[in-house]
Amino acid sequence: MNATRQSEKDRTAEELIHRWVSFQMAPSDKNKYPAVEFTGFATTVRRYVRLIGRDPMIHREAAKAINGLVDFLKVERHRVPDAIISEASRLESLIFSGYDPHFGGDKPPGL
Repeated sequence: MNATRQSEKDRTAEELIHRWVSFQMAPSDKNKYPAVEFTGFATTVRRYVRLIGRDPMIHREAAKAINGLVDFLKVERHRVPDAIISEASRLESLIFSGYDPHFGGDKPPGL
């Protein structure tokens, strides 16, 4: 892999971690969930997934942020919107299983 692509992966992993921390630190009250912060995190995760492709090597801190994400959200925050839980589940599948469970297009050839 060339150095530029590796650097882009590293920068995106760092951004992913930064957005994860921002989401965790975002204030939430009974009426408003920090959806903007979560959406920024999710967008960065999807970009990271595109960058790593089929590379089995995942940045350790990025993996820590995503591993168990659904469980973390259910335990850490109260009244998590269903759309957030669904997206978290999708992100876990994208990173660790290599597929999008919400794929909306035609089935790939051979399936």
